[in-house]
Amino acid sequence: MSTLSPLNRRHFLGLVGLSAVAVGCGTAAGGGPSGKGGTRTLRYQGWTGQVTVPELAEDLGYLQDVKLEWVGNTISGPQDIQSAATGQTDFGGAFNGAVVKLAANGAPIKSVISYYGSDEDAYSGYYVRADSPIRTARDLIGRKVGMNTLGAHSEAMLDIYLQRGGLSAADADKVEPLVVPPVNTEQSLRQKQIDVAVLSGVLRDKALAGGGLRQLFTDHQLLGSFSAGTYVMTERFIKQNPDTVRTFVTGVGRALDWSRTTPRAEVVARMTRIVKKRGRNEDTGTLRYWKSYGVAEPGGRITGKELQLWIDWLADRGDIDRGRVRLDALYTNDFNTSAPASPAASGR
Repeated sequence: MSTLSPLNRRHFLGLVGLSAVAVGCGTAAGGGPSGKGGTRTLRYQGWTGQVTVPELAEDLGYLQDVKLEWVGNTISGPQDIQSAATGQTDFGGAFNGAVVKLAANGAPIKSVISYYGSDEDAYSGYYVRADSPIRTARDLIGRKVGMNTLGAHSEAMLDIYLQRGGLSAADADKVEPLVVPPVNTEQSLRQKQIDVAVLSGVLRDKALAGGGLRQLFTDHQLLGSFSAGTYVMTERFIKQNPDTVRTFVTGVGRALDWSRTTPRAEVVARMTRIVKKRGRNEDTGTLRYWKSYGVAEPGGRITGKELQLWIDWLADRGDIDRGRVRLDALYTNDFNTSAPASPAASGR
């Protein structure tokens, strides 16, 4: 397990910036082979035991002749978008604060569609053992908080909670975030290796079904319903493969809408078939707890506000130079024909 030092803790999302040095120098390849018609195969990373929206879209036939090529799994959004920025994959997804940070450090990336968020069904919760003395932000001083990765969504929400709880920067630095693989987080909490566990989606609901845990707070309580993460591609890949990007983005948007309007039992059954069919020896038991991807806008369209929030947050903390990030250059809805455009979601 690794932790952030006090210095890095104050420099929120610093780990993303370190890896942006190479792509900031213009070395991003951003895509596989692209002939006259562009590539129709997209390399990507998945998540163990889960079905990503692109995987669902492909199974539903919404990607048409575009094929997904799985190159491995990740447990980190920042790592996923770094892989896309350096051309190791063709798209990657992460918390929007990590996207902003990477772009501010010179990575030639652009958000093309939202893919996860927070609502009443899909949210990240911060849980303690039922008998834990932790009940307020101040009680977290000197405690360990387990999360899937540092410098991303979970740590951002923790920072907001600590700030709203009145902790000084010095006291907040005494709260220790630790990296714990999602599939081990519940066990780590129950075995008292950590004091707080960040749990979301099917892993959260499975853990709660086992009893003995108590909710401290959730990201939905902090910020309400919001789209939290976007898929990014390099500007070069988008320019070389516009038709593929349009097919992909529109298909993912349609899959998001399908998951909203289809009976939950049918969605879960389809996800279970997808995981079994890909033959990676994964546990499908947690899929029965799936409820929602949590994306706020129809078709996953990006309004801009979900990125502006983190531009302001990072700039106010001194973690990025506000002048290095232009919101209108950070995202585009031009390739998303799955839902009608609205004035608020007309970013280029």
